[in-house]
Amino acid sequence: MLASIDEERLVETVGFSPIATVLSNPRKPDNPLEVANQAFCDLTGYPEREILGRNCRFLSGAATEPWLTERIREGVRNRKPVLVDILNYKYDGTAFRNAVLVTPLFDTHGELAWFLGSQVELGMESSAVFAGRRERAVLAVKTLPPRQRQVLELIAKGLLNKQIAWELKISEKTVKMHRALLMERLGVPTSADLIRLAVEAGL
Repeated sequence: MLASIDEERLVETVGFSPIATVLSNPRKPDNPLEVANQAFCDLTGYPEREILGRNCRFLSGAATEPWLTERIREGVRNRKPVLVDILNYKYDGTAFRNAVLVTPLFDTHGELAWFLGSQVELGMESSAVFAGRRERAVLAVKTLPPRQRQVLELIAKGLLNKQIAWELKISEKTVKMHRALLMERLGVPTSADLIRLAVEAGL
């Protein structure tokens, strides 16, 4: 059950994201998916009823690279963001190159609360697309003032506004202002997309 206001906002931002996005619950056995937006259903072809309650490994198939699957597992184990270009499979069995991001999100007590996952289909020229997204993200982040970059780095680590405020010794209101400015400056519609861009940029 999603109880806190922060969690309700998180679910709302995932729902609004144009990028295929899911939330998994590491507090339950096998880290099952508990939220999947329409963009994820559209990308993978899976109906929501066949997504929720399962670990995201159902997108893997015969030719999925095991070393990349292990990189994702390692990121989850170490509670660190990870971004890989991996071969996945849609509901109808179609293979596709998938830029997968998995990043931890922490609650107000600093405890691991969720993993945010997002996927971008790369197409046949996957290496070029993947590199292009990374390059654009790096260039965009380079234009940020130092304080906004600091805020973005902490957002990418999955910290909440209150935790970022404490880390930077600024008010929570100021953090919220920086978050809104970052979304506007970087041209992303939700906090989930902001996290993805930050990780793509290597933060």
